[in-house]
Order: sequence, then C-alpha cells, then structure tokens
Amino acid sequence: MNRIEDLQKMIDESNNIVFFTGAGISTESGIPDFRSKDGLYNVNKNAEEILSHHYFVDNTADFYDFYRTQLQLMDVEPNAAHRYIADLEKRKNVTVVTQNIDGLHQKAGSTEVIEVHGSISSYHCLKCGKKSSYKELKEMLFSEKIPHCECGGLIKPDVVLYEEALNSEDIENAINCIEEADTLIVCGTSLVVYPAAGFIQYYRGKNLVIINRDPTPYDYRARLCIKASLAELFKQLR
Repeated sequence: MNRIEDLQKMIDESNNIVFFTGAGISTESGIPDFRSKDGLYNVNKNAEEILSHHYFVDNTADFYDFYRTQLQLMDVEPNAAHRYIADLEKRKNVTVVTQNIDGLHQKAGSTEVIEVHGSISSYHCLKCGKKSSYKELKEMLFSEKIPHCECGGLIKPDVVLYEEALNSEDIENAINCIEEADTLIVCGTSLVVYPAAGFIQYYRGKNLVIINRDPTPYDYRARLCIKASLAELFKQLR
C-alpha cells in the first residue's frame, strides 16, 4: 500500500483521533509560517522579539503595528485540510490541538478545538479583565494606535506571547486528549516550539502520523511520515 492508503486505513480503523496542527496547515490559506525560508521570522528578523511579552509592554504601539499587518488576518479562509478535519468530526470522535491562533479550524466547522497559543479572535483588558471579540473591537483596533478599554486599561490580544505561560487548563485538556487518542496525526509543525511540542510525548498509541514538509525531532517515533502538501493530501482522503 502507498502512504495515502496507509493513512486512510488508520483513520478508518480509529474512533478517537487527535490532529495536532501547526503553521504549515494554514500556509495554503495564505498565512505565512514562522520558521521556513520564507517564514515570518526570516522575513523580519525582529519578529520573534516583537511577539514577546516585554516588547508588548515596552513598545505597545510598535507591537500593534506589527500585529495588525502580520497576524490579524480575519479574512483568510480555511483550505481543504481544515475542511477535511471538520468533516471527519461528523463521523469520528475528533479533537484538534492547534498551535495556530488563526481560528481556521473553527471557521471550517471543527467544534472540538484546543488553541494552546490563544486566538486572534478575542481580546481582554489588562485592567478590568473585560473580554471582547475581534468584531466588537475591529473599528478601534484599526483607528487607534494603542487600543484601550472604556475603563482606561490597555487591551491585549488573547494570544500567548513569548515569555508568557500557556493556559494550564488548555495544557491539561490537550494532554488528556492525546493520551486517549487511537491515532495522533501531526500536521504542519516542526515540533520544536515547547512546551506545546512536548505534548507528543504523552501519546501512547501505535498510530503516530507526522505530515510535514521538513523532518521533525519525532519522526523516528512515527509509524508513518509523509512529506506532502497538506491540502492536496487531504483531498485524497475520504
């Protein structure tokens, strides 16, 4: 059998599937990844520092200039990979654990999504804690250099920046889902960003699948490794 057939057989024989996704699943929707040759961190050498907690605090206006143009991409649409995973949820117990903040899994129709690095779809006030959606803040975000709450507090996107801890509930939920999975399918991530990449260590099943353009540190553990366009690959599955 070829690798597509092998993957299809694993999916057919599994009832509880976890997809662990990274930036590579969204590149074919037009969102750049971070670490590839053309990724955000190579195009802008300061990007990693800009997306840090200390930079947000010390250079808030510059942070928001970068954030609006590079990350606040609400008009992007899901591709075939996102749609396949959402459709599979209608037939199987499917959970998505994603490192992405773009919300494309939900936009495609997935309902069981754990966003371990947060989301561009929501914000909160650092002073009073009020939560707001992107829709509610859209006008302010693009008209004010630094958005503030009605209480005067600074508004921050609900994304996890460098130097910030992941949400403990999200970590627990992600690990529990991965531990209980029949099949774990890793899609479009280099598996080098911790602590999220370390979640893979909790998988105890036999069907670890890694689909990524470049090798990962976990390839040796995988039952199946595929180098392919994610959107094209998932178009071949049923």
